[in-house]
Amino acid sequence: MSGSLNKVMLIGNLGDNVKMHHFDGGGCIGRFPIATNENYTNKATGEKISNTEWHNLVVKNKAAEICEKYLKKGDKIYVEGKIKTRKWQSEDGTQRYSTEIHVSEFNFLNTKNDLNTDNNQENIQQDQSSNESNEADDLPF
Repeated sequence: MSGSLNKVMLIGNLGDNVKMHHFDGGGCIGRFPIATNENYTNKATGEKISNTEWHNLVVKNKAAEICEKYLKKGDKIYVEGKIKTRKWQSEDGTQRYSTEIHVSEFNFLNTKNDLNTDNNQENIQQDQSSNESNEADDLPF
């Protein structure tokens, strides 16, 4: 065993929609930020403190396409991955760094109730009414 581990698990809300980048060879990556919040009470003052930490996420290929299709700003997601730091040179010649979470697994955490936009509510109602009529046809009596 090498004696090291690079694994991250986060639950947070998207700070923006997934931004896609497609490559000539057919691959793609998606990038989006998520926010995690820590809330606590200062024991000395009784003041409620809230800290938000931002994480830049990277998903690749099919996972990126799934995230782009189903996620939007504000959605809650659970991710697992590893921390990677990118280094590049900016236009003015200075070295720049970006720490990212390269996602290997994810689960969408929004419930159906969270997704009730006008369009989704309309589709859900249409699905329910069509299911009710089908159920009546399937009754054994």
